Amino acid sequence: MSTRLSKRILSPAFCGLFALTFFAMPTQSARADADKYSQTLKSTVWIITSDADDETSTGTGVFVDKEKRLILTNAHVVGDSRSAVVFFPDLVNDLPKVKRKHYLDNVLKLAQPGKVVAIDRKLDLALIQLPKVPERAKVIELAESSTKTGSAVDVIGNPGGSDVLWVNSSGTVRSVYDKKFKSNHGEHEFHAVEIQSPIKPGDSGGPVVDGEGKLIAIAQSFSPQNALVSYCVDVTEIKSFLSSNWKQAPLPTKQLLDSANIKHKKHTTGHYEIEQPLSSGKSQVVFVAKDTEYFKRADVRKIWSLVSVSKEAPTSELMMRLLRQSSATKIGSWAVEKNDSGEHLVIFVAKLDATAPDEALEGTIEYVARIASAMNKELNPKTEEKTAKETLASWLAK
Repeated sequence: MSTRLSKRILSPAFCGLFALTFFAMPTQSARADADKYSQTLKSTVWIITSDADDETSTGTGVFVDKEKRLILTNAHVVGDSRSAVVFFPDLVNDLPKVKRKHYLDNVLKLAQPGKVVAIDRKLDLALIQLPKVPERAKVIELAESSTKTGSAVDVIGNPGGSDVLWVNSSGTVRSVYDKKFKSNHGEHEFHAVEIQSPIKPGDSGGPVVDGEGKLIAIAQSFSPQNALVSYCVDVTEIKSFLSSNWKQAPLPTKQLLDSANIKHKKHTTGHYEIEQPLSSGKSQVVFVAKDTEYFKRADVRKIWSLVSVSKEAPTSELMMRLLRQSSATKIGSWAVEKNDSGEHLVIFVAKLDATAPDEALEGTIEYVARIASAMNKELNPKTEEKTAKETLASWLAK
């Protein structure tokens, strides 16, 4: 059986219709992408914060609640700050003014002072509440559920290394999975959306939307191994965070020390050093950690004092004494650590609720100093001073 091929001549009208349809498809797609960008842009903000040392950082956020005037972003964008400055895009004929300088030159007109009202460092999420929002601002619509691998996504961010804001990037979902990892901002654990799209510093907290412009995640970080691979916090985590009992971020250590009028200086390690006076007229050096530690939603502030440094490991007798005293102290415990030089450090450590008031911090510093000073006397007894006659006799006896 043979197959006969026949040639058909297509009419000019058919060819024209085919060409029109073929070239119209990309045009329609581009228009849809532009409309989606314009829609998402009205929900996107630029965020500026500063820490206790007046170091400024920037990031991105997304408008998620009209009634409560809430902006969602990453916890690492706000850091330990309790306030933030928020800019919505300045639109002219639905097109944003993109120059960063335009916004900085018009702070009084375009900016809103925001208050950080909730934070979850594990999820790396935070909420900023505004006193008001522009009329043209639109609350973003959240996707019903997690996105799927292979889906197309778009991200809007404000990269710090650029002179322009409201930058759009397109990409593809590589995978959706539970991720637990450490970053420069701490330890994180959340349902992650991994995308093939670059996220730059400053893009953090920006909206990641699907083909319908619905929020499926917010940008979180990029892979240290591959700059084109980025991690985002999934919408299921966002919904859980928004519906949970909010927890405020702890005050920065420096701000708390200043509020309590505790004299301090910044150590070379970045921690805060305090010369705590004692009733004996002497003083004991106490350190307060520059950053808070956390587990899930529990935040603690570390306070410690160094008692002794020795090349030799502590004896079993000393270890038992430290163990017994640890069980008897009201707060804190003894720790023995080994530094890079191979020396053994005996330290008294207390961990205080990081949201506790400055009076609690002041009392804990005093308590740590008293316990450390008492042990210091035992481990480092003062050499008895000899009289001139006793010194002469000891020298002659040699």
